[in-house]
Amino acid sequence: MTETAMTDPQIAIPIRAPSPTTLDDIVMPFEVAKLDLCGRVVRLGPVVDEILSRHAYPQPVAKVLGEAIVLTVMLGSALKIDGRFILQTQGDGPVRMLVVDFTSPDKVRACARFDKDRVASAIAAGKAGGSALLGKGHLAMTIDQGPDMNRYQGLVALDGGSLEDVAHEYFLRSEQIPTRVRLAVAEELRAASGGATHRWRAGGILLQFLPKSAERARTALIDPDDAPEGTAPHTVKEGDAWVEGQALVSTVEDIELIDPSLSSERLVYRLFHEPGVRVFRASPVRAECSCSRENVEAMLKSFSQDDRDHMVEDGKISVTCEFCSANYQFAPGEVDANPS
Repeated sequence: MTETAMTDPQIAIPIRAPSPTTLDDIVMPFEVAKLDLCGRVVRLGPVVDEILSRHAYPQPVAKVLGEAIVLTVMLGSALKIDGRFILQTQGDGPVRMLVVDFTSPDKVRACARFDKDRVASAIAAGKAGGSALLGKGHLAMTIDQGPDMNRYQGLVALDGGSLEDVAHEYFLRSEQIPTRVRLAVAEELRAASGGATHRWRAGGILLQFLPKSAERARTALIDPDDAPEGTAPHTVKEGDAWVEGQALVSTVEDIELIDPSLSSERLVYRLFHEPGVRVFRASPVRAECSCSRENVEAMLKSFSQDDRDHMVEDGKISVTCEFCSANYQFAPGEVDANPS
C-alpha cells in the first residue's frame, strides 16, 4: 500500500492511501438531536489544490489561505439564497489581504496579497503561523444577495489570534450562537516515478448549539441503536449538552480532517456515536472563477481615456485576474468607451 504524508512547516504525518470511494470537495451537514447540536464537515482535495497551486504561494501563505477557504465554504454553503459570501482580511502582517469568494450553491475562488520579503523573514525567524502572518487588522464577512438587495456585513478584529479564534469571536458577537470551529490544511506528499508530488488538502468541522432549531430533513442515520448489544445508553444532564459538544469536537485532530481515507460520515460517527448523529446529503464544491473577457472589457471601458492610455504597454492592455491568473489582452481600440 502506498504511503503518503501530510506536511505543514512543522509536521509530517504518515497516512493510509486514499480509498476509491472517498468523497472530496464536499460539505456534509449533520445533526446531534439529543445534544441540540448541528454542524457541517468540509473536505477539500482537488478544489483547494487547484486554487493554491495556481499561484505557487509560499507554504505558510498557502496554508492560511487554505484555512480561509475552508471557513468560507463552511459558512457560504449554509446560505439559503442565491448570492455570494465573501471573506476578506486586511491586516498589518506580511499577508496584507486574503479574499475568498463563495458563490452559491457551489463555486469558490480565492487569492492572497503578501509582502514576499516579510514572509521570507517570518519563515526564517520561525514566526510564520497564520496569526503572525495576518497581524492586526480586521476580518469582514459579507453576504451579497445581488444588485437590488441590501448587503449584510459583519466585522471582527484580527488581534493576534488564529482564524479559528476569529470565527469564534464573529459568532459570539454577530450571531450570538455558541459555535466551535476546527480548521486544518496540509500538503500531501506522494512518491512518483519522476519524484515526489505535492498536493494540498484541507478540511474543517463546525459545531453549533441550537436548542430549539426547526425540524431538518434527514437522509442518512448513524444511531446509537447500532451500538453493540449491552452498551449502556447515553444520557445527558440538562445544561451539559454544549459543554459535551465542545469537548467532543475539541478532540478532532488535524489529520482526521484531511485524511482522504476517512469519510466525513465516519468522522462524525467517531465523535457522536454515543448520543447518535444524523447526516444530511453532502453537497459538492468546485473551484471556478467568475472572470471573463467580457467582464474585463466592461471594467476597462469604465476608466477614463487617460487612465486607459497609461495602461498600454507594448501596444496592448494586459489584465491578469488575481483569483485564477487568467490573462486577458486587448488592443487599445477594443476598449474605447465611445468607439468611432
